[in-house]
Amino acid sequence: MQTDALFYHLFKTIPGLFFEIAKLGYPPKAYQFNSIEIKQIAFRLDGVFKPTDIELDLPIIFVEVQFQADKQFYARFFSEIFLYLKQYQPKEDWKAVVIFPKRSVDNSDTRHYKMLLDSPNVSRIYFHIQG
Repeated sequence: MQTDALFYHLFKTIPGLFFEIAKLGYPPKAYQFNSIEIKQIAFRLDGVFKPTDIELDLPIIFVEVQFQADKQFYARFFSEIFLYLKQYQPKEDWKAVVIFPKRSVDNSDTRHYKMLLDSPNVSRIYFHIQG
């Protein structure tokens, strides 16, 4: 972890160095650099379909049934998936399926998750249940 400390010190004292290395084109003065601790809370996935035969090269499928509007839904859902992948380190690829009763319930902020939602890894199903 000495390299972490070295780069933390470099980026903290010379933030322009990171932007020069990363070639992002953003002004370094517009950013503040810090090391931030992320506290982990308990997550529970609605369901996980794990392939029984790894030889078939089938993906793990994460299933979430979301029948109530939740502005933080995708933040929680993708956090659950990526924590699962980190903790269990499966060999299989993954897919995610979210089931909504109707489109209006799918009202979570998607700004940070658009790339995932547009990928073939994520499917959204809308039942259009009245009520």
